[in-house]
Amino acid sequence: MTIISPHAAPDPIVPDKDARGGGGRAREHARDRSPGCTQGAAVGAEGNGRTVTPVLDPLAEVRAEGDPETDVYLTGTVFLDIILTGLDSAPVRGTESWARGMGSSPGGIANMATALARLGLRTSLAAAFGDDMYGEYCWEALSKGEGIDLGLSRTVPGWHSPVTVSMAYEGERTMVSHGHEAPPPEEPAPECPPPARAAVALLVPGRREEWIGHAARRGSRVFADVGWDETGRWDPADLADLEHCEAFLPNAEEAMRYTRTDCPRAAARALAEKVPVAVVTMGERGAYAVDSGTGESAEVPAIAVEALDPTGAGDVFVAGFVTGTLAGWPLADRLAFAGLTAALSVQEFGGSLSAPGWVEIAAWWKHVRSYDELPAGTLQRYAFLDGLLPAAARPWPLRRAVPTLGFRQP
Repeated sequence: MTIISPHAAPDPIVPDKDARGGGGRAREHARDRSPGCTQGAAVGAEGNGRTVTPVLDPLAEVRAEGDPETDVYLTGTVFLDIILTGLDSAPVRGTESWARGMGSSPGGIANMATALARLGLRTSLAAAFGDDMYGEYCWEALSKGEGIDLGLSRTVPGWHSPVTVSMAYEGERTMVSHGHEAPPPEEPAPECPPPARAAVALLVPGRREEWIGHAARRGSRVFADVGWDETGRWDPADLADLEHCEAFLPNAEEAMRYTRTDCPRAAARALAEKVPVAVVTMGERGAYAVDSGTGESAEVPAIAVEALDPTGAGDVFVAGFVTGTLAGWPLADRLAFAGLTAALSVQEFGGSLSAPGWVEIAAWWKHVRSYDELPAGTLQRYAFLDGLLPAAARPWPLRRAVPTLGFRQP
């Protein structure tokens, strides 16, 4: 049975349900290494005459005086994503293909930053932005549109924004990217990020990132993802930064290659020897997690949806899991919530602006309970949402990807 969001998009295609990281995960090699070391500014930006205020604060019950102003810190490369959907097949050499849908939005690390902000977390992003129209659009969309703190980011004169064209077809997507590494800042970048409840890091095979250890020593709970190892080594030694991390969230193929296992669950158990919580996403089979501290394990099946664009679904999954972890939810609830947010995201264009907010999650929960026949265990699996969700009302809609840039509101 396919459970469709009440806001399901037209021209659906079958998604790659393990679409990891969409427009940016494997492209972080060009990221800006300027994490910053200040206290950080309070999150909440003015945009179009309003303050970006979350509908719900999932951490309200755990906040205390003296806590860091930042909930989650990220650093990486922001891309301008141009997404083409509704292709019947992969482009064929020497021919012209027409897509039925198109959208543009910030991509790369912006996918996860936006997903976190839309879930009500105070998010700080350190990144380089070009001073071209693409860079201006991405900066405005993230700061004014989403309330993301860009106080640690910088605009680089004369540097053009990295761009990715993502084509979705037959449950997959193919990406073509162009960009150059941002020049270093004139002043040496500080070695440690600002105080934050959590930080999200992408592990790069063969390279250690000193800021990860700094963040952990200052009390941040570090959540790690990893990119595809293009060298083919899949050397477990490349995961040395896991010693500073609380959780690691690879997909099944990555996890099995690093652990030399042939089963995602066995891979998760092996990774749990290196990191307190190992989460392995398994595509159509959902996700499996092991908490080595408590000995607990959990498995949650994927939600079947009719999808428009899988770009960024992996980033949204991570954001959902981080949110549930910081809120103190049980492991199974965190997995279920992460899978739900990712499933809702693939029904909209783009990576960052496809991320759902609490109102969209509430609308899905209300909608799904109207079914007379539900898969066994569905209502019980998501029952934790009952005491959490707001009424499905919103003073303004979420921003979504647009076909082009440059339109100005009157």
